[in-house]
Amino acid sequence: MLYKQIERNKRKTFLLILLFSAIVAGVGSAIGYLGYGEAWGGLILAAVVLAFYIPISLMSANKQVLRMSGARPVSQEEYPQLYNIIEGLCIPARIPMPRIYVVNDPAPNAFATGTKPEKGAVAFTTGLLQQLNREELEAVAAHEIGHIRNYDIRLMTISIALIGVIALLADMGSRMLFFQRGGNRDNKKTHPAVMIIALIFVVLSPIAARFVHLAVSRNREYLADATAVELTRNATGLKQALIKISGSNLDVREAKPSTAAMYISNPFGKAARKKRSSWFSTHPSMESRIERLDQM
Repeated sequence: MLYKQIERNKRKTFLLILLFSAIVAGVGSAIGYLGYGEAWGGLILAAVVLAFYIPISLMSANKQVLRMSGARPVSQEEYPQLYNIIEGLCIPARIPMPRIYVVNDPAPNAFATGTKPEKGAVAFTTGLLQQLNREELEAVAAHEIGHIRNYDIRLMTISIALIGVIALLADMGSRMLFFQRGGNRDNKKTHPAVMIIALIFVVLSPIAARFVHLAVSRNREYLADATAVELTRNATGLKQALIKISGSNLDVREAKPSTAAMYISNPFGKAARKKRSSWFSTHPSMESRIERLDQM
């Protein structure tokens, strides 16, 4: 069951990324048609924007997340148990030892960052370290190690960058429609029905991209849960940790909406953590995650 779930989650993520790519290509084609009467110009523009935007996002992602969260690096002398746990998990995960950070916050939560394992970092709130026992802490650490091993941070960084690209292209398409006069369009003999479809796609594409991003985020949480069980051979530890985390009614003070998907649990309030998952959720519901853990 465990390995079937891992494979199913990977297939779902692959399909969602294909959908993301289709949205980028579609909005590029749409603004090309709106502006120039043919799709190729917009596709080339989309490719050029992607070529600059995504590398910049990947290079700056780690520092931005750690700075925004208020995380500070800690030494092995400060947290020897935490260091031993993570060092032990890196062996079966076959990744380098990530840098370890602590966030001074009473809300129990954790996150990982690092666009590749060599640049990995894991961060834990002081509330989490105080409330969980060793078995539960190991399970949470394994979940975050799973994110690094599975290249989830790179995937989510690219996903966020694609949302920015789509929003930028959509804005350009809207301006082309309202400020360009009809001479060029008439010469290209654009079809009114296709123009309307292109306009609708440009308007709705940022919303669709956001939904795809959230779907990717929820799917990667399921995969990280399954990876944690794979590394620890213990579903009970993670289940008990999630129950304790969901029981807190505290927000993570330094959490931002742009980084909420990176935490093991929604950092914004008890209600958000317990409610049923929806298209607008960054995380699956705790109920569904625990149900899947019970099935392992």
